[in-house]
Amino acid sequence: MKKLGLIHIYTGDGKGKTTAAVGLATRALGSGFKVCYCSFHKDPAKYGYAEMESLKKLGATVLNFAIGHPHLDKSIDEEQIKKEVPEAIQTLRNKLAEESFDLLIMDEILISVRDRYLDESILLDFIKDKPQDTELVLTGRAATENVMALADYVTFCKKLKHPYDRKIRSRKGIEY
Repeated sequence: MKKLGLIHIYTGDGKGKTTAAVGLATRALGSGFKVCYCSFHKDPAKYGYAEMESLKKLGATVLNFAIGHPHLDKSIDEEQIKKEVPEAIQTLRNKLAEESFDLLIMDEILISVRDRYLDESILLDFIKDKPQDTELVLTGRAATENVMALADYVTFCKKLKHPYDRKIRSRKGIEY
């Protein structure tokens, strides 16, 4: 029986989008699935992102694209990011053509669309063209109506209260 690869979106302004995606990856790996986790706009060298190392240890393929975000790090060239994100999508297309994954996570890809580093149509085409049996997870704030229309699951994480509001900084192992 052929597997059915559905599309998940974790979006909204609340905490938990990446955490949910990593939790799903852990569950999938524990079930013997082949997992590829891709981050966008994160800088593992700077912040660690221990979940990436954990996923590697569990056997996931981990890729990082468009390292960092110009809104958070003014030394990052926006034009370079605008080149890197579409190139990353092509890299993932090639990877999926070469290798079969049961689960592909594109963590923070929705930020790329929101901030105009990736044209929405490129992401929509990628979603439509994904292998039929690959489960796909997209995370990030501000999922568009068009992207959500293609999804089978849409989870909206809403911030009701957050320590940032009290000027409490991100904590290793909790927020990153």
